Amino acid sequence: MKRRLALLAALVVIAGAAGAAYYYFWLRPTPLPAGIAAANGRVEAERVDIATKYAGRLAAITVEEGDWVDAGEVVARLDTEELDAQIRQAEANVNQARQQLAEARANRAAKQTELTLAQRELERTQTLYERGHVSEDLLDQRTAARDNARAAVAAARAAIDTRQGGVDAAQAQLERLQAQRRDYTLKAPVAGRIQYRLAQPGEVLASGGRVLTLLNLQDVYMTIFLPTRQAGRLPLGGEARIILDAAEEYVIPARVSFVASDAQFTPKHVETDAQRARLMFRVKLRVPEDVLTEYADLVKTGLPGMGYVRLGRDTPWPEWLTTRLPEPAPEQ
Repeated sequence: MKRRLALLAALVVIAGAAGAAYYYFWLRPTPLPAGIAAANGRVEAERVDIATKYAGRLAAITVEEGDWVDAGEVVARLDTEELDAQIRQAEANVNQARQQLAEARANRAAKQTELTLAQRELERTQTLYERGHVSEDLLDQRTAARDNARAAVAAARAAIDTRQGGVDAAQAQLERLQAQRRDYTLKAPVAGRIQYRLAQPGEVLASGGRVLTLLNLQDVYMTIFLPTRQAGRLPLGGEARIILDAAEEYVIPARVSFVASDAQFTPKHVETDAQRARLMFRVKLRVPEDVLTEYADLVKTGLPGMGYVRLGRDTPWPEWLTTRLPEPAPEQ
């Protein structure tokens, strides 16, 4: 019995020693060198809502959640049946206005011809009157006819201006409807991954109705919070590092892109040095675009991890925070 107890005690001691060794070599937090600060955070990306500019019935969505889309790629369409009818009517209005303009120009040409003839008749009558072959009444008639022809030409020119205005208005209405139809086709404003489908085909959406949420994976960052003394020493644009809980073997490069000007999680009025020391400032660590482009298929938001920053530009990174990234996927 004593031998069994001794053996059990020895096993407990060995297990405890093994656990302590495992913790010391593997689980013990790595001490940070001077000039390096760290805080936990989550990977985030800028969200872009793709919404309708006009009210209408959603005809189709061409992407699924999780799909990668390029900038300018068609992702959804609104029903255009009613709008197409308006466009056909607007095209007919343009054609009618152009026909009326053509008729007005033809009328001006005819009136101009009449004016030319009236002017010639007046000139001949003037010559005959000077020779005493015609009466003054006839001269007055020819003069009045010439003046009437001039007035008719002026009226015809004014009619052309009016008809031209009608053409311009009809053309503008057509172009507005055509532009509206283009806006019925929703396109991705930036490259990224579809996060949510917020509507389904067949739904009637109001103007500004959201259809999809897109994650802009060219704008990925981790938000961390640092106390006053560390945030105050942090250089904007300085190097940073990110280690994700899901991939602790990799060290992702980043840059300090933002340090909040207002403290978080604090009372409005801070009276003592101790209170001021507890102020926390929001800091963004942005991942470079070239890294995001290279590893676009691996980028995921919401993953927790640790963000590391240098409190001075000359502070060296420890070896365990040297950038380490996975091997790029081979080209197909």
